[in-house]
Amino acid sequence: MALLCCLRLFAQERGADHAEQIITLHAYADLVQMPALVLDHSRKTIDPRIDERRFSIRVDSGPWFKVTHVRAEGDDPISLSILLDRSALELLPNIATQIANFATTQLTSRDHISLYGLGCGLDRSLDNAAGKDAAIMARVDALVIPWLNRIDKESPCTATPVYLWDVLGFIAKQMEGLPARRVILVISDGRDKGSAHTWNQVREYAQIAGIAVFGITMLPTRTSVVVARTDAYPFLSICELSGGILMPTTPQFMDKTLQRFIKMVRERYILEFPRPSNATKGEHALDIKIAGGDNYFIRSTGVSVRLPDELILKDPTTVPSDPSRAPEQGKRRILRP
Repeated sequence: MALLCCLRLFAQERGADHAEQIITLHAYADLVQMPALVLDHSRKTIDPRIDERRFSIRVDSGPWFKVTHVRAEGDDPISLSILLDRSALELLPNIATQIANFATTQLTSRDHISLYGLGCGLDRSLDNAAGKDAAIMARVDALVIPWLNRIDKESPCTATPVYLWDVLGFIAKQMEGLPARRVILVISDGRDKGSAHTWNQVREYAQIAGIAVFGITMLPTRTSVVVARTDAYPFLSICELSGGILMPTTPQFMDKTLQRFIKMVRERYILEFPRPSNATKGEHALDIKIAGGDNYFIRSTGVSVRLPDELILKDPTTVPSDPSRAPEQGKRRILRP
């Protein structure tokens, strides 16, 4: 959960034997933090950065509310899971070196990384390890080299098959609750071949868990774009609706694509605003508006917000929030299929 705490103070007598009044500090989760990816019409980061006074949000089509504060994500800790899908093997010949360079130069000691390989079954090579793990190149090789050897020997896959949407859902479940900005990077052709879960269920779960999904896929060739890639559209939707983006590339540009990915994550805007004054439980729609930015590409990552405790609200010593200083939740709810 991405929340800050607003501090409320009140005085309380602790007994006649105390010579002075005891100040009790109560902290209530009340200020929401939401990461938002904001790019220009060409899907590039915006420089100079957008003034925070231009950002507004609304909940369930309620009144627009100017956010309290906006800042760059910067070096906030990241929990990053990387999924290497054998379907994108043509992008992976040098992936061990590329990911090792990426981790060494782009991740900090506060970041953590997990590595998964989707080939004959699902393998995990790193489990939320420190971002600068010295053995990361060997860990990637442990995932990819068996795939390359299997192609050379044309040996069949004997493991129980698992599929992309189910694997993404599993990884999201493993990440739920990690105390950092949660991000999944998927290198895949984006095609599912038989998951028990739908792409929309995976998208919904990622949103609820506050996980942004970024994808890297092979840039279509001149011949492949003739064939409609309708089966890849769900992959695009999972990425964009969770707060990420899908990035087509080629093997020669994988280094730059990885750098572009982390640059977009580090330059996300962290929007801060109070919990809606009339918040109710359930799933809600949140819109972001940037004054004068009609052509901006804006994608937010979902957050979970605790509702106020009824006992605290009824406590006469609780200082109530000012509803005029918080967004008002509208009446338009998300339609369920």
